[in-house]
Amino acid sequence: MDARLENHRDNRLLAALAPKTFDLMRPNLRSISLKQSHELYEPGDDIDQIYFPQSGLLSLLIVTKDGRFFETSTVGRDGAVGLQAGLGPRCSLTRANVQIAGQFSVIRADRFATIVQDNPALRDVISRYIELLWAEAQQIAACNAGHDASERLCRWLLQCADRIGSDTVALTQDFLAQMLGVRRTTVTLLAKSLQDEGVIKYRRGRIQILDRERLKRCACECYQVMQTGRLYPQAA
Repeated sequence: MDARLENHRDNRLLAALAPKTFDLMRPNLRSISLKQSHELYEPGDDIDQIYFPQSGLLSLLIVTKDGRFFETSTVGRDGAVGLQAGLGPRCSLTRANVQIAGQFSVIRADRFATIVQDNPALRDVISRYIELLWAEAQQIAACNAGHDASERLCRWLLQCADRIGSDTVALTQDFLAQMLGVRRTTVTLLAKSLQDEGVIKYRRGRIQILDRERLKRCACECYQVMQTGRLYPQAA
């Protein structure tokens, strides 16, 4: 079998689909590479394609009038962006962009909707995944309001590593500061503290997790809460 087709199964949501459902989708899937900061759609844009990360990471952002943005969710190889378009034409309510470069499986929204129309199990997967993102957005809102920047940084690094399947995360301090809603100097101090304690190694826009267990202990409880809520479809 073509290795490029097998790569679609690197996305855990696609890998969890029943073979007959995946076989319906496979001829319409294509694999693409996307660079960091590439924008998939802006608020109000029609969702014309669904993106299933294989190795990269996508971010859903609320954008304010003054140009600031706040992350509501991250989507890695365990999920998809734009999945709601399988239920019919939809507009994006957030900015969706590439947080970490990588490979992505893509399917046109209209073709995906046609497949979903005759597959009740797949419609159920979509509904449950939308609920999952909604719950995660609520948890992140509570996290941003109630936990300090150090705890949130640790939680965020763990989530990113989980969702790309690697303990090395390519992120600049400027980007981290924007995601956490703090100054760049604050991120510098927090990263230095974690590095001095041997928890992470930071160099030239790359953060390597050296001690995952200690990083978990430094993170807020939101990390464990969101981990237990991950969705995997059953024979869709």
